[in-house]
Formats: sequence, C-alpha cells, structure tokens
Amino acid sequence: MFVKADFFYDAASDTYTCPAGKVLTCRYTREENGLMHRRYWQNDCQSCPLRARCTTGKERRITRWEHEHLIEKMYGRMDENPGLMRTRRCTVEHPFGTIKAAMGATHFQMRKLRNVRTEMALHVLAYNIKRVMNIIG
Repeated sequence: MFVKADFFYDAASDTYTCPAGKVLTCRYTREENGLMHRRYWQNDCQSCPLRARCTTGKERRITRWEHEHLIEKMYGRMDENPGLMRTRRCTVEHPFGTIKAAMGATHFQMRKLRNVRTEMALHVLAYNIKRVMNIIG
C-alpha cells in the first residue's frame, strides 16, 4: 500500500500528486482537537490501475496539518546532517527521559500554551535543582 510520503505535495497549487500522476485537490478544511487539517482527494480512483496498491475505498484521501511544512523542513535538516540527532540524543534526550520517568511528568496538567510553558519551566527547574544537589552533594 502506498503511504502519504509516496504522494508529492505542491505548495504553490496546494495539491498532492499521486503515484499514478493524478492530482488530489483540497476539498475542505476542518479543526480537529484544536489543529487545522486539510483533506485532499481525487474522484477518479475507481478506474486507476494502481488502486489496489493505494486504497480499499472509493478514493484515496490525504490529510495535511496546517503546519506540516515545518515537520517536512525538520526531516530535511535531519537527512542533511544525521549527526545532529546523535548530538541531540547525548544532550537533550536524557534530561527529558529523567523528567518523564524519574520525576513522573508524563503529561501536562495545564491547558493553553502559556500555562504549559510555565509548567515545563517548573519541571526543568526541578530537574536542575535536583542535578545541582547531586553534583554538590
């Protein structure tokens, strides 16, 4: 089965092109859990020779988040420099793992970005205090 990565997105025309060369246009936009998603599809899938490898339904639908271009940009940077993820693992992932596992901060209790930032800052502060206490003794 084809996955979303097999479809080419053209930002200029806001369309996807399927592996068979057909254009999937945006049909509607809706909000899901506070995130804006756009839905793309093409009505001519039933006569497509690649349909069995693409979808089991009437047509193939693709969902795109409004900020998906940022994720694609990040993956592009990671592909250009694989050493970045290795460096990140060494410096950032350990504190996050400690905050989640040892300190029990697996979910945010607050809502709204401003409150979540404050909550995360408190978690990081607690981690840093704990670390200083372990280093100093």
